[in-house]
Amino acid sequence: MESAGVGWIAAIVIGGLAGWLAEKFMNSNMGIFMNIILGIVGAIVANAILAGFGVVLGGWIGYLIAGFVGACILIAVGRLIRR
Repeated sequence: MESAGVGWIAAIVIGGLAGWLAEKFMNSNMGIFMNIILGIVGAIVANAILAGFGVVLGGWIGYLIAGFVGACILIAVGRLIRR
């Protein structure tokens, strides 16, 4: 998060927004706490995957995009495991 220029408070806000967007996009029903967790963990997962391809997203917008993509991936994996 610090390498992206995003502090902890901003990470919580952006993570919550990314998780909420992913929740709406994937048509799931989580809570605000879970949205924040999904957004932050999703950003970490997506940045790790993208780094393997040599893509680096930085700043607030990059963190939001990575959080959204990662949260969508986590929701999809969660659905596969529950089945």
